[in-house]
Amino acid sequence: MDSLHETGGSAFSIAAAPLQQYHALYVISEAGPKIKSIIGNITNVLKDPRLEDKLFIELLAFGDGIEMLLKANNYETLLQPLVDKGVVFVQCMNTLTGRGISREELYPFVHYVPSANGEIILRQYEGWAIVKP
Repeated sequence: MDSLHETGGSAFSIAAAPLQQYHALYVISEAGPKIKSIIGNITNVLKDPRLEDKLFIELLAFGDGIEMLLKANNYETLLQPLVDKGVVFVQCMNTLTGRGISREELYPFVHYVPSANGEIILRQYEGWAIVKP
């Protein structure tokens, strides 16, 4: 892969990955096509050779994003390969409480945080990349 390209008379160098580990928090608060889109985004970044074996991903769902993690919506076949690659799926408890949904209605691999906004703020201060495709 070329790391330096000439475009319009100026040099461009792709980003390097010199660190031993990277952390990314993917955020989903929408249902519908966004669900498959974010799954595709995560699948693609896990294939980036610069980040191979260096990337830890947490996917945080809240609001309508809960649709991704509800057993009734049958996304398990799309999510399980990501779980197998180490992606951690996290659900906001405020959404569960506000919508009267029990933990039993979500996949067993889901983890929980008190608030999505709190998780985003804390992860950002820890230096995580926050991605909302």
